[in-house]
Amino acid sequence: MIFKVYYQEDAYEVPVRENTKTMFIEAESQVEVRQKLKERKINIEYIQRVEGAFLEYEKLNEDYKVLEI
Repeated sequence: MIFKVYYQEDAYEVPVRENTKTMFIEAESQVEVRQKLKERKINIEYIQRVEGAFLEYEKLNEDYKVLEI
């Protein structure tokens, strides 16, 4: 499954919508996504499973890239 992770680059900063970044990660669950990202010093706001038409839409975006972690 593919998950879209919304995050802030600074783990100690209050989330601000304008500074939110996204990344895509392949994993079996949200727990596995968090385990894969625990070494990074980021503030995870939200993890969303992406599938079906939503996944196809995201693939059309030039920024779409699944991280290999």
